[in-house]
Amino acid sequence: MPTFRDALDGLWARYDPAQLATPGAFARNPKLVWDWYEYRREMVRAAQPNPGHYALAVLQKRFPHLRIITQNVDDLHERAGSAGVIRLHGSIAANRCFFDCQGSPTPVDISTLTWDKNNGPPCCPHCGRWVRPDVVWFGEMLPPDAIEAATFASAHADVMLVVGTSGVVTPAANMPFIAKRAGAFIIEVNPVESQITPIADLWLAGPSGEVLPRLVEALGAP
Repeated sequence: MPTFRDALDGLWARYDPAQLATPGAFARNPKLVWDWYEYRREMVRAAQPNPGHYALAVLQKRFPHLRIITQNVDDLHERAGSAGVIRLHGSIAANRCFFDCQGSPTPVDISTLTWDKNNGPPCCPHCGRWVRPDVVWFGEMLPPDAIEAATFASAHADVMLVVGTSGVVTPAANMPFIAKRAGAFIIEVNPVESQITPIADLWLAGPSGEVLPRLVEALGAP
């Protein structure tokens, strides 16, 4: 599945994702932004969890206190069997009122709505204004409950696996440093060096889909 920026191909190649994924872009052209997210949702629906996702689900069964913190907005961790995933950037499958008219956030189940999909997003059933994807856009704060849960888990971790991240997007990138300061053993799984590599106690160089199943096997996890 393409990364956030790599998802701009074909008709979308002339757009900058940083100019599509903002509240201002949605306010100016809700149909354009909604259509791009519908295009990305189709890709997510067609994708399947990889062996790395399944390996983490196995580890969670063996170590029930294992918490998964993700910057991804897909549902591949859940489809692989993981539970209680902490989503720092929201979920691309979910939607909410753009104006959060019933409180922040105001979830909207669009499967219950009928609207002309050729005209862009549906209307909020509460206030009649736009519905938007429930993801974190540039310039927006991360969900406070997710940040609190991720910070707590990091500060109380004995071991942290940092998997496939560049380590440049904060505040998510702060979590390994919080864990390190608290005394956790940091294991990085990444085919290339990242901003996390200098603080890693162990760097396992390789794709997560290859390294994590081997880690499960080495641990003898069922």
